[in-house]
Amino acid sequence: MAYSVPQILQCYAQGYFLMAEEGGSLNWYSSGKRALIPLDNRFRYPKSLQRSLNQKRFTPAINRAFDAVVEGCADRETTWISDELKAVYTRLHRAGYAHSFETWQGDELAGGFLGIVLGGAFIGESMFYRIPEGSKVAMVLLVEHLRSRNFALFDAQILNPHLARFGAFEVDQSIYEATLYEALQRPCQFT
Repeated sequence: MAYSVPQILQCYAQGYFLMAEEGGSLNWYSSGKRALIPLDNRFRYPKSLQRSLNQKRFTPAINRAFDAVVEGCADRETTWISDELKAVYTRLHRAGYAHSFETWQGDELAGGFLGIVLGGAFIGESMFYRIPEGSKVAMVLLVEHLRSRNFALFDAQILNPHLARFGAFEVDQSIYEATLYEALQRPCQFT
């Protein structure tokens, strides 16, 4: 089923997100709990990352290799990113709403995030790495970037142990919707 960009944005603004089921068909999802990455002092990261950050082993970039980030996020044994969803991300990217935040080691893509930006909300769709610590460093640098741009929300959608190491936490749907509404009012620029 083909959705228009305005339809997709309206659903995301209401707290839904797209995922492909087995077989590739797209469906809208929402959950009773939503995972958030804190943009305040609750954000933390493993001490082992400090060395990589200090050494500046990775260089950040935005949208330098959007398609490669989408492919990297989809390249896993079990994926919710079908070919149709890749096409949705590409349409959103061309319209200025989907972005990649990447880390590079020289000319090699080390890792990154795929997300949708609405106002002051970064809705994280997926992340991946090709070089160890590539996505972890991207997480730290992305949080710094969102803070510097006055974003109010970093939505991680579903909590997992990896995200919890960075201070991610769950909120009830009603709290998420209120936070999302506040974030949508902010005229933030991601790039």
